[in-house]
Amino acid sequence: MRVLGLLISLLALTAAVIGSITLGVTNIPLHQVWESFTHFNGSNEHLIILTARLPRALIALAAGASLAVSGALMQVITRNPIASPSTLGVNSGAAFFIIISAGWLGISGFQSLTWVAMIGAAVSGGIVFFLGSIGRDGMTPVKITLAGASMAAFFHSLTQGLMLSDGKMFDQVLIWLVGSVAGRDLNQLAAVWPYMAVGMLAALLLGRHLNALSMGDDIAQSLGQKTAVIKLLAAAAVILLAGGSVAVAGPIAFVGIIIPHIVRYLIGNDYRWILPYSAVLGALLLVTADLGSRYIAMPKEVPVGVMTAIIGVPFFVYIARKGRRAQ
Repeated sequence: MRVLGLLISLLALTAAVIGSITLGVTNIPLHQVWESFTHFNGSNEHLIILTARLPRALIALAAGASLAVSGALMQVITRNPIASPSTLGVNSGAAFFIIISAGWLGISGFQSLTWVAMIGAAVSGGIVFFLGSIGRDGMTPVKITLAGASMAAFFHSLTQGLMLSDGKMFDQVLIWLVGSVAGRDLNQLAAVWPYMAVGMLAALLLGRHLNALSMGDDIAQSLGQKTAVIKLLAAAAVILLAGGSVAVAGPIAFVGIIIPHIVRYLIGNDYRWILPYSAVLGALLLVTADLGSRYIAMPKEVPVGVMTAIIGVPFFVYIARKGRRAQ
């Protein structure tokens, strides 16, 4: 059944990608989509497909999968049901480092800024884990949540301060202030997908070890697992996935919270299946949200980050209340 469910999810993702390429202000028939690949003629429709719609769909797919898997990893290594790159400040840290590098230091080139995003994600995540581990009781979900919220607010405040000090910076860094997959191109995706691929492969290979870790550090250690090494490798995968996603699509929130919970509800707690399901459904969510964002205020568009927030905030409140009742 799990294999069948994954195949159905892949079919739904394929349909969503096709819809993302064909639907919008200008609806394009499928035969023209096919002709744009096989017999490109320079028409407006073919240009829209290859320079706007296709990059947009592929970037949404890659970013959605990366955010969902990184959220699943963060939830298991922190034992916090609302952990994700957005709630623990990883996205905010990566975005801040990009903004200060592009706006103040003048660093250009998407490859260079990708590394900046990775460093920002690592620094922010490292601070959060350090602050969440202070005290006799070590790392707890509550301390991690508070540390993450504090760092997210801290980096957001620094970002706003920079923007107020230099109004010209706004146009330069707008691409990273609002989570969006519009206006990107395949060169930008090419700069980040190798890091995302390595992070995704590392996550999938950790599935069996994460099953033991999910039962608690003591049980995992009694089963022969090196918990510190597993957490370190999982954290490295999160940095690659979240950093790459922020670099190409900005700080999109809530995907990393929503999808892992839905997956666990559907298939249980086996991380050998949770991670691939999260990748597919995360991609499906973001591609579908991006498609929906084209119709809310047509002919204008709403950034996809707004769409995920509309979906994610009620879900976040539900998860937080459910966790509180369980205590």
